[in-house]
Amino acid sequence: MIVYAQFLRFITATLVFLIFVTGKPLQAAEAEVTSIRFGSVAMDIPAAMHKRLTPLTRYLSEKLQRPVILMLSPDMPAAIDDVAMGRVNLAYLTPVAYLKSHEKGNTRLIAKMVTNKKASFQLMIVVREDSQIKTVDDLVGKSFAFGDKAALLQRAVVAGANMPLEKLGTYSFLGHYDNIVRGVLNRDFDAGILKDTKAFKWQDKGIRIIYESPALPPYNITANSTLDEKTFLALQKIFLQLDVNNPEHSRVIKALSSKYDGFAPTNDEEYDVVRELITPFLNAK
Repeated sequence: MIVYAQFLRFITATLVFLIFVTGKPLQAAEAEVTSIRFGSVAMDIPAAMHKRLTPLTRYLSEKLQRPVILMLSPDMPAAIDDVAMGRVNLAYLTPVAYLKSHEKGNTRLIAKMVTNKKASFQLMIVVREDSQIKTVDDLVGKSFAFGDKAALLQRAVVAGANMPLEKLGTYSFLGHYDNIVRGVLNRDFDAGILKDTKAFKWQDKGIRIIYESPALPPYNITANSTLDEKTFLALQKIFLQLDVNNPEHSRVIKALSSKYDGFAPTNDEEYDVVRELITPFLNAK
């Protein structure tokens, strides 16, 4: 018992010393070196997303001098909840995923992607290269492949192209863009919708683009509302200083997508156009 009491006195004295020296409780001192959890929407299969995002998390770890741990979400609803509820500190999100996370958890935009020197992106309706479908009007009665069911913007774009979903023959939700490409190439579906980078990748390799959406605010890096301001600003500076002309930076950027050029400043108001587009689909099943 005497030994145990002496041990407790030693621990107490140590804690008091640490508080005296640092001017803050031990928990606060430890919080400064805790890891940052980085999440993402499931644009591709997990192995592909891990490969694409790992160079970025390693770079962030080096710049912040803190571990940045990749925590992939299985689907879009999970990615939204993870960043909104604080299970991850920041995430790579679609425009709709950002808007939903902002509504749920008051998340904040750190930066937006720049693609082919444009700080916007497009969604594209595609068919097989040898398909008889030439225009959107030809989709009446045809089968159509969407991605994640939570990706409301995909449906909004199709409807905005004057093709109400009820005029399609059938439509299904396949999850990842790679699944849509395979579905169209294998003739399981007459048409599908892809992000511009994926559509361009497969153009002239079996896929043909028949419709391009207007320019839309792009994918982004979003932070949980509880991320401290110092870390938020440090992350924002790191992302905005990534320069595609710097070989080290280019490897990080191009791992995400060969079409990406870097990051640009953004704000919530830029995403109002997407809010308006998806409003009719918010209660869609």
